[in-house]
Amino acid sequence: MDLLSKQINPNECPVIYDRPFSKESLEEDFEICGGNWYVEDGWLIGENRENCAAMVISRKQYNENVILDFKASTIPPCTHDINVMWNGNWNRETNYRDIAYVSGLQGWWVGKVGIEKSPEYKLNVATPLFDFEPGKVYHIQCGSINGHCFTMVDGKLLLEVTDPDPIDFTKYGLVGFEAYCTKVRFTDFKVRRAVWTENKLRYTPEF
Repeated sequence: MDLLSKQINPNECPVIYDRPFSKESLEEDFEICGGNWYVEDGWLIGENRENCAAMVISRKQYNENVILDFKASTIPPCTHDINVMWNGNWNRETNYRDIAYVSGLQGWWVGKVGIEKSPEYKLNVATPLFDFEPGKVYHIQCGSINGHCFTMVDGKLLLEVTDPDPIDFTKYGLVGFEAYCTKVRFTDFKVRRAVWTENKLRYTPEF
């Protein structure tokens, strides 16, 4: 995959977390911070009827450049918002997500693929140019390299953005899943260490 000035193959990046979803892994590896979350047939399922980010977050900090690698879908009749976070923190006083990068499919109220940086949301990028199908299982790979954020779906790069003020991942390393007024499911979840090479591209004259 060619990013701006970087080349990366997420499938070859080292795996640093890989445990199938189960009742035990949910209890031991994650903390529920809103909504109804449970495991069924290897799927982590999140339900939330409120217009807010009901999340399950990792107990472990992943304090490095990471890629979240997983499969996910909405659960009909729900049609929107497959959202995840990384390089994150949770505000215990407000019981809400604090600083974090967030990536989502069919979100932002009008069906966009997007990346945002909470809690100030001064970094936002989104596009409606993805033909999303409710209930379809997608292979999603999203993450960042020193603030260079990207989202891939089924092996295709959909979006990238460079943050001029990157999150300090040495301080903020939580990852998590979100249910925003929807019912969604996740499986085959891995956290990968992002490994890349610099890619200095140039054109060759065509005439």
